[in-house]
Amino acid sequence: MADLRIPITQEHDVLVKVSVCGVCHTELDEIEGRTPPSKFPIVLGHQVIGHVEKAGSKAGRFKIGDRVGIAWINSACGKCTFCQSGMENLCDEFKATGRDVDGGYAEYVAVSENFAYPIPAIFSDSEAAPLLCAGAVGYRSLRLAGIVDGDRIGLSGFGASGHLVLKMVRYQYPKAKVFVFSRTEGERRFSKELGAVWAGGMEEMAPEKLHAVIDTTPAWKPLVESLRNLEKGGRLVINAIRKEDSDKDSLLRLDYPRDLWKEKEIKSVANVTRRDVEEFLRMAAAIPIRPDIEEYRLEDANLALLELKERKIRGAKVLRMG
Repeated sequence: MADLRIPITQEHDVLVKVSVCGVCHTELDEIEGRTPPSKFPIVLGHQVIGHVEKAGSKAGRFKIGDRVGIAWINSACGKCTFCQSGMENLCDEFKATGRDVDGGYAEYVAVSENFAYPIPAIFSDSEAAPLLCAGAVGYRSLRLAGIVDGDRIGLSGFGASGHLVLKMVRYQYPKAKVFVFSRTEGERRFSKELGAVWAGGMEEMAPEKLHAVIDTTPAWKPLVESLRNLEKGGRLVINAIRKEDSDKDSLLRLDYPRDLWKEKEIKSVANVTRRDVEEFLRMAAAIPIRPDIEEYRLEDANLALLELKERKIRGAKVLRMG
């Protein structure tokens, strides 16, 4: 814990008094150097819920007291071809909350009003926090998977994002069948509670070939296993900013005719756009999607991160300020 100055708001900014902040595996990627912060020291956290306490001189989107969320995308240039086409997630000047600018493991955060989001009243603060990353990036992954109702869908890994994707699938594609691959028996049981038709270990073969697999793991090996489970013409969507290097040689065991041939596709998810966050929050409120959460005090952030690293997970982890 450290004492920091309250952030200074620019003319288009809002100052947010933080109530909760979600805990994400990306924080481990930052700490362990896979996606290092662009400045030090840095305040982590990019699933931020709080209330507007102050607004800049030209900020008029929110009123004082409004509840807002701040997600991974903190800013982009607004001028390049990617930004102009609604793909600001690919902007060369993309800045991430909690990596390039200070994030939500704190009492206050400042952000441009254009990158803050109204939070539907149906959600508590702790329920809303994981929706801003685990939910929004899961929503983008599902869109990129290109599935239709009735498809067979695999989820490789079953943490915060995986369990929200399963809830989305049950709502958007009620005839689809979901198959879950996970390292722990607890996660497998949890997935079946939420509607998975089958759950097995990371190296197991599903009983049927899958039209799409969404990978949310930090490792390389599950990618190879996922490709083996794909139907011809199927798509693997990798929902991760970085992969750990410990099993990188797993890709060397990729067998082209068995694992990748027959027009299988691999697509990566790069960050999220404002559209992803806005659309997902509306859909989550309509369903409604309520994340399963574990809550910690801010001073227990290291414990929450350690448990995340050790796969002691049921749903999503959230830090509460004060």
